[in-house]
Amino acid sequence: MRSLTRAQSRDIDRLATEQYGIPSIVLMENAGRNAADIIIDLIEEIAEEHYFKADEPRVAILCGGGNNGGDGYVIARHLYNAGVEVAAFAVVHPEKLTGDAAVMANIIRKMDMGPELMLDAAAIQERRGELSEADILVDAILGTGFSGAMREPLGEVVTLINTLREDGATVVSIDVPSGVDCDTGRPGAAGGAAVEADVTVTFVAAKAGFIKAGADRYTGKVVVTDIGAPPEVGAE
Repeated sequence: MRSLTRAQSRDIDRLATEQYGIPSIVLMENAGRNAADIIIDLIEEIAEEHYFKADEPRVAILCGGGNNGGDGYVIARHLYNAGVEVAAFAVVHPEKLTGDAAVMANIIRKMDMGPELMLDAAAIQERRGELSEADILVDAILGTGFSGAMREPLGEVVTLINTLREDGATVVSIDVPSGVDCDTGRPGAAGGAAVEADVTVTFVAAKAGFIKAGADRYTGKVVVTDIGAPPEVGAE
């Protein structure tokens, strides 16, 4: 199975832009759209197994501050366009975003889709009830760039995601479960919090840590999708 380290994942994005002229925002759009399609398929699978919490499935997307958060905002838009009941939550204030992620968050704002803010412990607890109504929680908080210790209040958000999973929500992580080091397949710091996903939708190829012993506790089922870069990019 092909797998990518953190450095290789970064190089694929760079080479797709530098060698092939694919704007980085196109790569983000492709990633988010493809992930949304997989989530729609997952909704259909869940519908065959049990009832949703309400008449229609509900999806909550928790978006971080980097490209992973940008992917989350793209996913929210495409799910909304597909008729899914979806809510976007920001664990990093959208005003702090830059580049492509800022563009995608601004689109969500102009569509009157929020995002709802979860920036401190009080706000996290305030949103707990709303998040508990979701059938699917999408973790788009931290991606391949994460290593080391997770800063608060992100650790509290991750703990809440895992608690709601225990209560019956299906958790989908985008590219890498938040809190997991993509090179090791383990939490970035000893004893650190990490999302325990049911499904990880990852881009281009599985990450190097995913194939290591014990990583499946965090990744769940791994589904690989593309970002629109030619397959020979980073193939060496």
